[in-house]
Amino acid sequence: MTEEVLQVIGTDGSASKQASQGLDKKALQRIYRMMVLVRTMDERGLKLQRQGRIHFYVPSWGQEAAQVGAVEALEPEDWLFPSYRDPGMFLNRGFPLQDFVRQLFGNANDPLKGRQMPNHFAAREQNCMSISSPIATQIPQAVGAAMAAKIRGDKTVVLVSFGDGGTSEGDFHVAMNFAGVYASPIVFLCQNNQYAISVPTKMQTGSKDFAIKARAYGFEGVKVDGNDVLAVYQATKKAVDKARSGGGPTLIEAVTYRMGPHSSSDDPTRYRSDAEVEEWKAKDPIDRFRGYLEGAGAWDEAFEKEVRESCTEEIASAIKAEEKVKPPPWETIFTDVFARMPRHLQEQLDEIVRARSEDPNFKFP
Repeated sequence: MTEEVLQVIGTDGSASKQASQGLDKKALQRIYRMMVLVRTMDERGLKLQRQGRIHFYVPSWGQEAAQVGAVEALEPEDWLFPSYRDPGMFLNRGFPLQDFVRQLFGNANDPLKGRQMPNHFAAREQNCMSISSPIATQIPQAVGAAMAAKIRGDKTVVLVSFGDGGTSEGDFHVAMNFAGVYASPIVFLCQNNQYAISVPTKMQTGSKDFAIKARAYGFEGVKVDGNDVLAVYQATKKAVDKARSGGGPTLIEAVTYRMGPHSSSDDPTRYRSDAEVEEWKAKDPIDRFRGYLEGAGAWDEAFEKEVRESCTEEIASAIKAEEKVKPPPWETIFTDVFARMPRHLQEQLDEIVRARSEDPNFKFP
């Protein structure tokens, strides 16, 4: 069941004519641009944090294919339960880059009004559930949403994304068991990026891989080359179609690599070698997909120049605009909680307004 690793594009970019999986030239080019946009945003995000312009950043450098390829297989009505290292999923679902940047700054334009840490997005219009920092908590929540869809009789499929470290949490096993018993319309995507912060895969599990864990819960596990965007798309599309038709869940293990730090607070040189990083750089998902597109007649130097320049300009423009915006008004701590403010919050708000009017030096918060 998990003996082979699904691969469509070779490490040199070579692939069969059927590799496009029905995606036309424009779709393939859009996927490539999205991968470049995510990578470019990562580079700028880390620089913004290092410069003290934002407080925190979680890069996904090296995992662009796993994220963009998986979400490409979803329909607009489907739901996504992501982790904090999934910007490619949000952006490929149509989450505006401007809102992405607003959330990093936590300013007054931020749809979440500064309530969440940077990289912890939520996008109701794109059916993307809010991200949480605790590991794996989104997995049973996703199964619950999938079961709700099944009970209602609609054809919604849920995709839940998590890292290899998430499989060591009880939430993962509870969710897998429930989904297997009740044939939930869900796709579990484990992005095996080789490390849970500093803990390597070999210390995460005694199983030969993560995909095989699905067997214990009564459904299919698939292992895929997570740096091959078309392989991830193919595996996810098959799993999504199966779930939508009543065939139950699938666990996909996308084997990839986190090229950067776990977060802007991490120093990966303390727990992995330069040689290991260089080995995985040779498997870069963007370079591989570029090689495929060139062979398919969908890439040239002019296209590359346009993509790089447009991504850089789009990000720079968003940062320039949002960095000038002030933080959310302090009153939103009270007003942006309930549809109708309860008495105890109204009393606290009134007290602060009174204190501010009596003492010009009163500070809140």
